[in-house]
Amino acid sequence: MHRRIAAAIATAGLVAASLSAQEKPFYLHDGDRVVFYGDSITDQRMYTMIIETYAMTRYPGMTVEYTNSGWGGDRVSGGGGGPIDTRLQRDVVAYKPNVVTIMLGMNDAGYKAPTEELDKTYFDGMKYIVNTLRKDLPGVRLTAIQPSPYDNVTRPPAFPIQNNYIYNNALVAYGRWIANYGAANGITVADANTDFVKMLQKAFAKDPDTASKILPDHIHPSFGGHLMLAGQVLRAWDARPTVAAVTIDVKGSKASVKESEHTKISALDASNGVKWTELDDALPLPFTQWQSMWGGGPTVSLVVESSDLMTLLNEEPMAVKGLKPGVYALRIDGKQISTFSDVELANGVNLAPIVTPMSDQAFDVYQAVAQHNDLHFDRFRHVQVALDSDKFAEQSAASQAMDTLEAAVVKKARELAKPKSHTFELVPVS
Repeated sequence: MHRRIAAAIATAGLVAASLSAQEKPFYLHDGDRVVFYGDSITDQRMYTMIIETYAMTRYPGMTVEYTNSGWGGDRVSGGGGGPIDTRLQRDVVAYKPNVVTIMLGMNDAGYKAPTEELDKTYFDGMKYIVNTLRKDLPGVRLTAIQPSPYDNVTRPPAFPIQNNYIYNNALVAYGRWIANYGAANGITVADANTDFVKMLQKAFAKDPDTASKILPDHIHPSFGGHLMLAGQVLRAWDARPTVAAVTIDVKGSKASVKESEHTKISALDASNGVKWTELDDALPLPFTQWQSMWGGGPTVSLVVESSDLMTLLNEEPMAVKGLKPGVYALRIDGKQISTFSDVELANGVNLAPIVTPMSDQAFDVYQAVAQHNDLHFDRFRHVQVALDSDKFAEQSAASQAMDTLEAAVVKKARELAKPKSHTFELVPVS
């Protein structure tokens, strides 16, 4: 990923542009409380943590609370965590959210050709969930996520289908119903299927073996697949693609900031190469670090290369025009990051897919986000629910202690997300 994506972006002609007039307000607001509700795909806690990391690093001044209430095997009627009324009251309403995402359907379609009975159960169940949440949480903003795909692209189905029926067609039909129902009822809709399938097709053409690992069991995404899901939710939420953007114009020994967006540039000096101090408003998503971590792997880079995720979520363009012909080393805080030609720098390079102090900082944020999600899962599933029937006197105190610890980790994550000032240098390479 490091070289392939960076090289592709470096030659894409990215330049800083004045974007503020074009940007739509982000869906989440300061003070929001978000609950992610769904089945095992939500229960994996990956697309939800990517969304949380994005919001925390792109809008570090915004405070939002997040709770994952996914449960493996769930349908619109509930499942292993209890019937739907139990699930909604205990796992959603109790947190008093004003934003709820709903992702159900993979299990509801029954892993077989559709029937009128199954369809009616799903449609009526989704309506019941929406009506219940709106009754118990007045003013709640709902996002319905259309079912993500069952992978029939990279290999045949894992189970027999009547008359060669493609199971993903049932999920697409559910998604079409959700789109119509959402439009008629003021619900934000995220399409987790259409672009995902297009990405799988492109990925399969490039690297069939790795592509088959994006949905390794046909259903549950790898981390790369969850990047795709997060991207589609963030697309529906009008996510800002730009981390920060700057264009510097060099004329001899003088330089000036031609354009800048979401950043402050100071101490600009062109007496020996170009040097400046930069304080961005945000951090890039750590795509490269995610590839290298346990659970990441090559599906991350293949998904990014086979989709529009980079331009959708992770643009950090830097352009420096007027440099003398040659190759220049980019140093940030004294450490060499990469090298670029004067032509590449004039056209603009995207720093987001490159390992930088900023992306390292964002990965630290993600790790803290993962810690607080793990703590909540342990408290929710292993203390609150698993021991509920035992009525231990110590149970309440244990839950409160874990909530307090989780809050401390969330505070750490928010502190880590605050951007820092960095020194940039472009030095001619002999």
